Amino acid sequence: MCLQKIAHQTFQSHFYNNPYPGRGLIIGRSQEEGWYQVYFIMGRSEHSRNRRFVLDGSTLRTEPVDPSKVEDPSLIIYEAMFELNGKFIVSNGDQTKTLYEGLGAGKRFDESLSTREREPDAPNYTPRITGMLEVDAAGERISLNILKGNRIDPENTDRYFYYPSLPEMGLGYGLTTYLGDGSPLPSFSGDPLVLPLEGAAEDILEFYWNALNDENRISIAVKTIAEGGSKSDIILKNKYA
Repeated sequence: MCLQKIAHQTFQSHFYNNPYPGRGLIIGRSQEEGWYQVYFIMGRSEHSRNRRFVLDGSTLRTEPVDPSKVEDPSLIIYEAMFELNGKFIVSNGDQTKTLYEGLGAGKRFDESLSTREREPDAPNYTPRITGMLEVDAAGERISLNILKGNRIDPENTDRYFYYPSLPEMGLGYGLTTYLGDGSPLPSFSGDPLVLPLEGAAEDILEFYWNALNDENRISIAVKTIAEGGSKSDIILKNKYA
């Protein structure tokens, strides 16, 4: 079976037929030249749904739609995409800044993220998921990480790092926070997903947006990164303006 068919089957099962994959990221190659990063957020509670994506230059961040309804901003308000000298970072929490600052201080991807834990939202213990695309004179590299509660004692954190081979054009690697809905929510498990990235950024945005559960989806963004990392652009869509 070809990888494109496998990617579409994974998309159907993990996104289209799944009411709650949670937050998710994808890093992969376009069908022509360059790269894509996708990031989306979902929410079940009024607190989680009270947010949207905004852009500050090349930085993507979340902000509350109605600041008066914010209960605890620590897990819902953060920078989701950063850039630093050919390094393009995407994550589902404030570890985006941890990695950005670590790289700026000369630390490696794994060194920076090993200082962090899964989110402290018992009983779900939501995983922290992070991805990075590096584009420099040595070539391109993808790094992925998930920090999740240990299966025996979720008060402890297990750290998984992935450095996959570069995907074929039109494919990417993805992580989500959850396998699906539940109580408590089941954390993502297994290797990164192989997923389709077909067409222009607008096509990809609509493809994934339309697959996400209409009641739970909140925001999605797609970053286009030029071949060689010379420039980037972000488009986004919010359910709540």
